[in-house]
Amino acid sequence: MSDYPLSPELGAFVAKTLGFSYPDTSIRGLRAGYSAMCRAFTPPRPAGINISEHLIDQVPVRHYRPVSQPPATGWPCVLYLHGGGWVVGDLDSHDFITAELASLLNAVVIAVDYRLAPEHPYPAAFEDCLAVWRGLQAGAATWQLNPRRMAIAGDSAGGNLAAAVCLALRDAGQAQPRLQALIYPGLGGDDRLPSRTECADAPLLNARDVHCYQALYLPTPGKPSAYAMPLQATDLHGLAPAFIAVAQFDPLRDDGVHYTGRLQAAGVAVDFHPGHGLVHGCLRARRMAPEVDLLYEKLLAALRRSLNL
Repeated sequence: MSDYPLSPELGAFVAKTLGFSYPDTSIRGLRAGYSAMCRAFTPPRPAGINISEHLIDQVPVRHYRPVSQPPATGWPCVLYLHGGGWVVGDLDSHDFITAELASLLNAVVIAVDYRLAPEHPYPAAFEDCLAVWRGLQAGAATWQLNPRRMAIAGDSAGGNLAAAVCLALRDAGQAQPRLQALIYPGLGGDDRLPSRTECADAPLLNARDVHCYQALYLPTPGKPSAYAMPLQATDLHGLAPAFIAVAQFDPLRDDGVHYTGRLQAAGVAVDFHPGHGLVHGCLRARRMAPEVDLLYEKLLAALRRSLNL
């Protein structure tokens, strides 16, 4: 990590994360190790939140709802899509952020347990996330949601999926979320982007990892669809306003930088956070490192503005 000048606090977080070794190199072992690591960084849930699990169009979701009475016009809502390279992660892996978002925003948060690769390569995860968004819109009254105060958010692979959902909704002539919040997203940038070489051996995610995850998600050779890799889209007009946060020491950094520039060129408002001193996967360092707490402040502020909270 000598080439990446992390703060002592973030360095300690990285060291703790790297202390979790996978039992084996199989997909099952990878998932078991990731889950064990996630549990170590998951604090007790905040008080005042009711949590239940459901199926929306046969996709498992976890529903976080404040215990208070809903607003007369229905709850504002954030649909959250977890990271994990489309290969690892589940409802528990990101409970650390979904529960807190519901508490701090006083809003409903819906987390999606989409299908994972390689058993279910693209388009399975994308289709699951799109189906849940449409199911929530169609059933907003049943869920006591305000369909006009809904945002979509995700980190890493979840940021990819959130961007892809927005593209699909635009192409279908359907209403956009109030915000697409993309946190160190992987959007299909190629190896010519500077961050791919500058951060080739970055801690927690290196360039080799990026290639491995993408190959599991997209096993068929050839140019991917924009719904698989949103940087392939030729037209970014008419998309939801975006909050895009990247991490300085991350091979995926310039995916977010490049997407920000292309959205702005298409007339889409973007609130960009450069993530100075951050590494991929640092969301779990909440309250451990001030630079991560700043990322949360920016994310929460963007969600509050977009949802009129």
